[in-house]
Amino acid sequence: MPNYRIIVDLSDRKLYLLDNNIVVRQFPVGVGRIVTTTPTGEFTIINKAPNPGGPYGAFWMGLSKRGYGIHGTNNPSSIGKMVSKGCIRMYNNDVVQLSRLVPIGTKVTIRP
Repeated sequence: MPNYRIIVDLSDRKLYLLDNNIVVRQFPVGVGRIVTTTPTGEFTIINKAPNPGGPYGAFWMGLSKRGYGIHGTNNPSSIGKMVSKGCIRMYNNDVVQLSRLVPIGTKVTIRP
């Protein structure tokens, strides 16, 4: 049984999926702008929703910090940039892959 956790590194704009502290996947992400920075710290995935509508792309995974999540995007050119209102943006294919692997309750560390 996998023991997954996620680390989001804001400086290199990457999301790392770890299993027992070993990186098993990495994905490029878009992060918050300077004025709407992505919060740092320890969070948990508290809900998941396919096709949430709006700018959230193919999937939404809500974090334990209200109003923030890991989600897809309908603007793939934003990946790798500081463009969001604080959420973690992923390519739609990547967020769907990730959502199939990680259950609700997965720990998410966001570091500067």
